[in-house]
Amino acid sequence: MNTNAVIAIHGGAGTIVRASLTANAEAEYHAALHAVLAAGQRVLADGGSALDAVSEAVRLLEDCPLFNAGRGAVYTAAGTHELDAAIMDGSTLEAGAICCVKRVRNPILAARSVLEHSEHVLFTGEGAESFAAAQGLEFVEPDYFDTEARHRQWLLARDQQRAMLDHDGASFAFSSSATGGDDPTSHEPLDPNRKFGTVGAVALDAHGHVAAATSTGGITNKQAGRVGDTPLIGAGCYADDATCAVSTTGSGEMFMRMVAAYDVAAQMAYRNVCLQDAAHDVVMNRLPKIDGRGGLIAVDARGNIALPFNTEGMYRGFARVGETPVTAIYR
Repeated sequence: MNTNAVIAIHGGAGTIVRASLTANAEAEYHAALHAVLAAGQRVLADGGSALDAVSEAVRLLEDCPLFNAGRGAVYTAAGTHELDAAIMDGSTLEAGAICCVKRVRNPILAARSVLEHSEHVLFTGEGAESFAAAQGLEFVEPDYFDTEARHRQWLLARDQQRAMLDHDGASFAFSSSATGGDDPTSHEPLDPNRKFGTVGAVALDAHGHVAAATSTGGITNKQAGRVGDTPLIGAGCYADDATCAVSTTGSGEMFMRMVAAYDVAAQMAYRNVCLQDAAHDVVMNRLPKIDGRGGLIAVDARGNIALPFNTEGMYRGFARVGETPVTAIYR
């Protein structure tokens, strides 16, 4: 039995904005991350699988409106929500993913159903929703995903006629006047207009198996039908007991072009480097060459973790069984 059981999570990476940040708002993000880590930690402590732990962690992140996945997802250019998710089991290399769903409450549970109950890996749109319905998953009305802060964020992006990404959003200085209100997401530690909103989890269980899961609402004001790296195995999510489990967050197109999650595992396998070195090379050296911004979380079969990011901040944390969860936002 492995005594290094651990879970790590992320809630997106991006530009830090301390000017409008209250201590209460920052504390709310730490509390949310801590609660999710504690839940995943309990799964592992009870002998649950890494797959169970990442499923539970990402489900809770989807239910938390502070993050861009599930409830609290950003808006497309059409004023709708299109959700993506993926999950992978490092012990079998089985994977499941869904994209462009609009009424599945927890996309990560739909992705897991694909992994467990389908010969396929990826379903999209109406086909994904039909599959989820056949599996008895919970459906909601599209407005379930709405939050006032995300709506204001979309209106700002729509007025500028562009999709808001961290690296191209320098001209959109975050201010309370742009977002307004008392919603905690109006005062995010990371600028919501210059942030890659994805959530994810990786875990190593007591049996020595790893798993990864990733979920997102995409990028604000994206074209309807746009799919980023999140549901693509090897780009936004990857897991293999022989190397590591990885979940990414960043400028999706660049992570797709670099097959970033798989690259970490491949470097470990083919270059024979450790997890920290492989993750650092992908995030700090390879991605920046094509203006790739963001970060990733990873864990290997020995319980080593890596949480590199090349932005100013990344919502992140980890929890080893029997130890107090650790959360962080800034570098």
